[in-house]
Amino acid sequence: MSGFGFDTLALLTAVAFVGPLVASLPHLRIPLIIGELVAGLVLGKTGFGMLDESNPTFQLFADIGFALVMFVAGTHVPIRSREVRAAVPRALARVALCGVLAVALAIGLAWQFGTGHAALYAVLMTSSSAALALPVMGSLGLKGPAVLSVTAQIAIADTACIVLLPLVIDLRRAPTAALGALAIAACAALFFVVLFVADRRGWRQRLHDYSHKNKFALELRTNLLVLFALAAVALRTHVSIMLAGFALGLVIAAVGEPRRLARQLFGITEGFFGPLFFIWLGASLHVRELGAHPKLILLGVALGLGAVLAHCVGRLLGQPITLAVLSAAQLGVPVAAATIGNEENLLAPGEGSALMLGALLTIAATSIAGALAARVQPKSTQPE
Repeated sequence: MSGFGFDTLALLTAVAFVGPLVASLPHLRIPLIIGELVAGLVLGKTGFGMLDESNPTFQLFADIGFALVMFVAGTHVPIRSREVRAAVPRALARVALCGVLAVALAIGLAWQFGTGHAALYAVLMTSSSAALALPVMGSLGLKGPAVLSVTAQIAIADTACIVLLPLVIDLRRAPTAALGALAIAACAALFFVVLFVADRRGWRQRLHDYSHKNKFALELRTNLLVLFALAAVALRTHVSIMLAGFALGLVIAAVGEPRRLARQLFGITEGFFGPLFFIWLGASLHVRELGAHPKLILLGVALGLGAVLAHCVGRLLGQPITLAVLSAAQLGVPVAAATIGNEENLLAPGEGSALMLGALLTIAATSIAGALAARVQPKSTQPE
């Protein structure tokens, strides 16, 4: 693909149907993104080479998709729920215990494979994915105190690891990344104050009514403006746009997301930019490198199994094993690690694909654990 025109857009839009087709297979519960990633692999440099992931326009569209995916993920975190906030202490304990075990496993893996990326592996294995796990729990109808507790755990781990990733992926840029993360946090906090004041004084509701009456979509335009501004700050300070999107999503979740805005965000993200990003990610991964470096296949498997094992430590604190495995789901953090690592040449050849292989194993484990948790719903709703 030498250029990026409407023919390419038509191809990408058509290929994006692979995700829903795979996800609709009965009884398998395959996450939507698996089909999109596989489609990208087939059409990218791993397969037929029909998609050029280095095309600047393709990269820009993918970055927009990544920012929107993380924005929507942030809005899914139930910050306003009193029950979830009450579950925070026990959830923090599980995250901390998981992190300790993940550090031990990461040091062993970095030494065994000679990569020197122990800090990165520790963050990866500790991370969870609110964007993946929360919708899975919702679709399966999982409820009860134990589910609320794991929801808080996933939100804490996801937020912490998103903040930590830019600091550990390249230790030489850690001070700059820390300043960038603080800048994004400050901008997000300022936007929260503005929205909170506007909400208390009724300005937000009047803007919503006016926009709805005249069909201006002013809330969507405002949020996209802030999202792209935060993404610009992130890029200038060498921080992943993942942090910008997730921070803004948390702000909207804290203030309260209007249903109309939620529908609009769902439409543009899930209908176009999100699938495009995952197709681009699949196209950018060079899985054939794993064949040239067989040890990296073992690294990917070890990272996936290590993440599941680290999260299963929650069983020691009374967490149902199915929910412990479900909390190991990874998406945004390994995606960002592979994306940043490949773009900045921070990873060894094939290492980015190994990170994604580990993430895919956690997604498979999450799918199985979610189905099992739904079957024993009465047991999983008991207090921990």
